[in-house]
Amino acid sequence: MRLLGVANSKLCFVLSLSLCASLLLLVGLQQWGPSDLQLSPPPGQPPQALGNASRHRGASKPGRLVSDPPSAAERERSRQRVAKPGKPLRTGVREKGLQGFGKEPAAADQLGAGSQELLWDAAPLHPSSNKHNMQLSDLFIAVKTTRKYHKARLDLLFQTWISLVQEQTFIFTDGEDKELREKAGDRMINTNCSAAHTRQALCCKMSVEYDKFIDSKKKWFCHVDDDNYVNIRSLLYLLSAYSHTQDVYIGRPSLDHPVEAAERVKSDGSTSVKFWFATGGAGFCISRGLALKMSPWASFGNFISTAEKIRLPDDCTIGYIIEGLLEVKMIHSDLFHSHLENLQQIPPPIIPRQVTLSYGSSEIKRNVLRVQGPFSLAEDPSRFKSIHCLLYHDAWCPAKDRH
Repeated sequence: MRLLGVANSKLCFVLSLSLCASLLLLVGLQQWGPSDLQLSPPPGQPPQALGNASRHRGASKPGRLVSDPPSAAERERSRQRVAKPGKPLRTGVREKGLQGFGKEPAAADQLGAGSQELLWDAAPLHPSSNKHNMQLSDLFIAVKTTRKYHKARLDLLFQTWISLVQEQTFIFTDGEDKELREKAGDRMINTNCSAAHTRQALCCKMSVEYDKFIDSKKKWFCHVDDDNYVNIRSLLYLLSAYSHTQDVYIGRPSLDHPVEAAERVKSDGSTSVKFWFATGGAGFCISRGLALKMSPWASFGNFISTAEKIRLPDDCTIGYIIEGLLEVKMIHSDLFHSHLENLQQIPPPIIPRQVTLSYGSSEIKRNVLRVQGPFSLAEDPSRFKSIHCLLYHDAWCPAKDRH
């Protein structure tokens, strides 16, 4: 009997331990949650399928969604290196403009083999997923051009990306053009600046761009050249990470080091100042809050006089005012591209996430993106039509890819 009692006591003790262990395991699983057990989506499945809990983990893991704006620490690191706020925006376009934006899609490395087509697919997204609710009406896109390129370059832009944001796009040129005026209306601005490609002529146009933006009351000033393709969805996603009241100056430097110039605004030129600038050939954006602070050196023709004092071109002068005088650091971004870089080195799967793209050609070599699309190279030497059709499936695009 005594042996039986001891056996029962041991059995009760083991059962108690098993019950406690089961309870602890159950509590742990409830706190852990199913979204933590599967951070990475299966191949071919977009990360939108992940639970909301995985959106706010903060750790940089495969499958992490970064649809939220960067933290202060992440933003500071981006100033030192490169701002990479967005993957391609997989949103759709209907016949009359853009259909939702603001949420990032899957990256190429998150999709399975043979899934490149998914990168270009359209799916409505919602602006509420980002911290700052960007609207198209917040944008002031200034396109710098010259009269001799009205047909050769602007017709292509109006056929592609400008067709989506015509109300937000302003053409700054140096000569009157009846045909362009019919297309752009009062958004064609004849600056009456020289058509020469000199420092003075370029600064003259930039001065007019700045004043027109200030008068517009819009939240974001984005400058591009007439050989840029602007990916509107990526642009909106990029800017929605910031407030227009913040000091934001974002673009791509053309040099790997800051510029050094004689300081002739604050002193007599006996000292020098170093600053970064975003190359105008790739495009850049400035928040309204920062643009207003530039006013003493940029408004009402002051931009031209500031440029003359430091004897630098328009985009350099922008960087000088912002970094050199206002001491606001430029945000370096590799999402902006000009013809000065080798565009063929951009991997095709990441093209949809870029903000601006470009093209260039010479008698020796053509510098264009490697894009397979509905047009041949002869039909679309800039590749802008192919990019536009792959991104938006516009009504005028051919039904079948001819590569």
